[in-house]
Amino acid sequence: MKEVSIVGLDLAKRVFQVHAARSDGAVVLRRKLSRDQVVVFFTELPKCTVAMEACATAHYWAREIGKL
Repeated sequence: MKEVSIVGLDLAKRVFQVHAARSDGAVVLRRKLSRDQVVVFFTELPKCTVAMEACATAHYWAREIGKL
């Protein structure tokens, strides 16, 4: 997955939606993740931009993903 440059993350209580794209906008993957799978998923990705909605848990997830 070296071609991923931006990831959109839709936050939820149980099931998170992930949408990854290349720099030209072509979709690389779309996936549903459980809460436990989110950090594991991002550890396998190269450095990229992560965009997520502004909600109550966004700061928590930004800190966790930022650590990687």
